[in-house]
Amino acid sequence: MSQDAMKQHGAFSWNELSTSDVGAAKTFYGELLGWQFQDIQCGDMAYTMIKAGDQELGGLMETPAEAKAKGQPPSWGAYVTVDDVDAQVARVAQLNGKVLVPPSDIPDVGRFAVIQDPQGATLMLITYLNKG
Repeated sequence: MSQDAMKQHGAFSWNELSTSDVGAAKTFYGELLGWQFQDIQCGDMAYTMIKAGDQELGGLMETPAEAKAKGQPPSWGAYVTVDDVDAQVARVAQLNGKVLVPPSDIPDVGRFAVIQDPQGATLMLITYLNKG
């Protein structure tokens, strides 16, 4: 799938691992899937980009302290592109879902939120700054 296709409304566009051991995750997935990794700094947070060849396909990070305190285990999360994350989040409650993380900015990337559907599954919504 092209980068442009991934940035259209309703498309799955990014996958992210929140883990208790970034180094071990890099070793496991690197050996299992042949992924390459690039460590970057996002504000005050360390983040690792995941690449398959030249294609960035996701990221991984240490599970945030507040999520650890709530007992969140290591897990993968999926992002779906939306045209306006704030507008979509406003519709979640109308559709009997919940907003777990309200719309928040990711510097130089866009704006995201974490929602939960009525059955309990979570999903991240994102509006990218650069749609192309």
